[in-house]
Amino acid sequence: MRLRGRKNIRESLEKQPDLVVLEPEKLKGRWHEFFGNDNPIRIECGMGKGQFISRMSANNPDINYIGMDIYDELLRRGSEKARALWKSEKGVDEVPNLALVRGNVEFLEKMFEPGELERIYLNFSDPWPKSKHGKRRLTHPRFLMKYKHVLSDIGEIHFKTDSLTLFEFSLNSFSDIEYQMRNISLDLHRNGIRDDLVLTEYEAKFVGQGKPIYRLEAVIGEKIQQEHRTLVAEDLAEQARRGNTRKNESGEDIDSDSDLDSDE
Repeated sequence: MRLRGRKNIRESLEKQPDLVVLEPEKLKGRWHEFFGNDNPIRIECGMGKGQFISRMSANNPDINYIGMDIYDELLRRGSEKARALWKSEKGVDEVPNLALVRGNVEFLEKMFEPGELERIYLNFSDPWPKSKHGKRRLTHPRFLMKYKHVLSDIGEIHFKTDSLTLFEFSLNSFSDIEYQMRNISLDLHRNGIRDDLVLTEYEAKFVGQGKPIYRLEAVIGEKIQQEHRTLVAEDLAEQARRGNTRKNESGEDIDSDSDLDSDE
């Protein structure tokens, strides 16, 4: 019975070539052809049941999304969820900006050309708590280098987890290979659920239990790294400027470096 069930799942996936990709290696370098446009492509590595990636596709029709997992059953659930969401909100059975891919992160470079992706989402990846399994963690430097290979010059990684141990490990990993980080949070929903972010199934469960969610964004591509450095430099300059001003007797800002005794 179990073999028959697996066969039925596989057959249902094979009947959905518009949404399900079972051999992603064949699309390497041609993902824009699959989507039929030149919009940015973003991928969730380890999509689970597909809640996050389905909602992202519906919220952002001008962005292409890929949900990747190694299990056929999760692809099946994801396809059902995505189609139901688009049917209820868009009135259509097709999901034009989403691909559900059976694949393993280990072989990411066989599925995508350098620079083919704009963003990678790592949501509640397996923390592999034992130290001897550290290389299996999706934020281990060996994986981070794979991500850099397939990300564009504005490429980013958005990472969320409920595991403090994994988050600490990840901070060190990003730092070790000199990836710049921003928007680091040790309790993402401390002031209430963030309505500007899409929650995963696990996230909604953990927030309901009062657990903190850890999150960061890593800027990987050379162009976005330079933009980030520029913004940080401008912010520091602005803070320095404000720190070098004080009020005169009339309450006006004056430069603390100015010569108040000058006749000029």
